[in-house]
Amino acid sequence: MKKTQIILLGTIFIVCFHFNAKAQAQRGIYDTMKVEAFITPEGDTIPQSWLPTVEVTALQSARNKNFWANWTRLRNAVYVTYPYAITASRAINDVNAQLSKVHTEQERKQIIKNREKELKRDFADKVTGLSVYQGKILMKLINRETGNNCYSLVKEYKGGFNAGLWQTVAFLFGSSLKQHYDPRGEDQEIEKFVLEVRKLYGYRS
Repeated sequence: MKKTQIILLGTIFIVCFHFNAKAQAQRGIYDTMKVEAFITPEGDTIPQSWLPTVEVTALQSARNKNFWANWTRLRNAVYVTYPYAITASRAINDVNAQLSKVHTEQERKQIIKNREKELKRDFADKVTGLSVYQGKILMKLINRETGNNCYSLVKEYKGGFNAGLWQTVAFLFGSSLKQHYDPRGEDQEIEKFVLEVRKLYGYRS
């Protein structure tokens, strides 16, 4: 090795040694800090630290604001009216069980009248307090739980005249007793909320 190369290497070594020694001499209290660590499944230890939470906000567009307003309104309507649909379904099943044992029209009317009186006593104030929109959702949910639309149910128990009368009233409010329930079509969102309510409150089929 040439003499100049040896001198150059020696100089580099001296310089490195000097600065390393100087760094060792100037080490402060914060040069070594304890931090949390994460141990991997393979046994490696990796230092970890937590960054402060950063919130990113933005103004909603009119379209998004309208979407969430409608979503909230529908969800609220399902939560409010689904218990009534369950009650209606149970009442209809009970009435049908009683009607299957009678043989005269008079007995049939009396059973229907008694049950109607009970339902009015327990639910008239609550149901009449629903908004028109909630009433529409309730009729859909009754169709879901009973398999029949409200027009058919009224016609079955109260006759064609009453069914036609209430259908007219519903029409005047922009609704219909003949609404059907389509969980795979236009009522998919309602079905999601129904399943949510059933799971939350433990409703059973």
